Amino acid sequence: MSLIVGELQNAFALFVRMSIIVGHGRKREVIFTVDDICEIQCYDEEKVRRLKPYASESEGAAKIFKALADDTRAKIIHILSLEDELCVCDVAAIIGSSIANTSHHLRLLRNMGLAKYRKEGKLVFYSLDDDHVRHLISAGIEHAKEQKSTVRAT
Repeated sequence: MSLIVGELQNAFALFVRMSIIVGHGRKREVIFTVDDICEIQCYDEEKVRRLKPYASESEGAAKIFKALADDTRAKIIHILSLEDELCVCDVAAIIGSSIANTSHHLRLLRNMGLAKYRKEGKLVFYSLDDDHVRHLISAGIEHAKEQKSTVRAT
């Protein structure tokens, strides 16, 4: 591996560019700098042995972050974290979206196990399924605010 990295350093100076074909024929360029590639292949056996069993604990967490990765769903989750429950129409008005679009996103959140609903007559009320989701969105918003203030300070 160190031979390959050395050749890349000589051939491309600081960058290695690769085109990766992503679904539907779109291309994405990925840039590796010399600093983000190990020059030799080795690992700490004790750390690997100790931590490897924990790797499987993250299974299922990606679906939660996938839900939060969409701006509309993140807004909905945030709004639901501030109130015990909200009617679909209220959520749509708050986030400035159509009832159909809001309902679609709420249904996805429900199917992902992040939100629950109850029907009262002709109205449907949604709430977060548990406090874990509330804590995640709060931490994400807090982190985003810190990132904004760090960018402004530089």
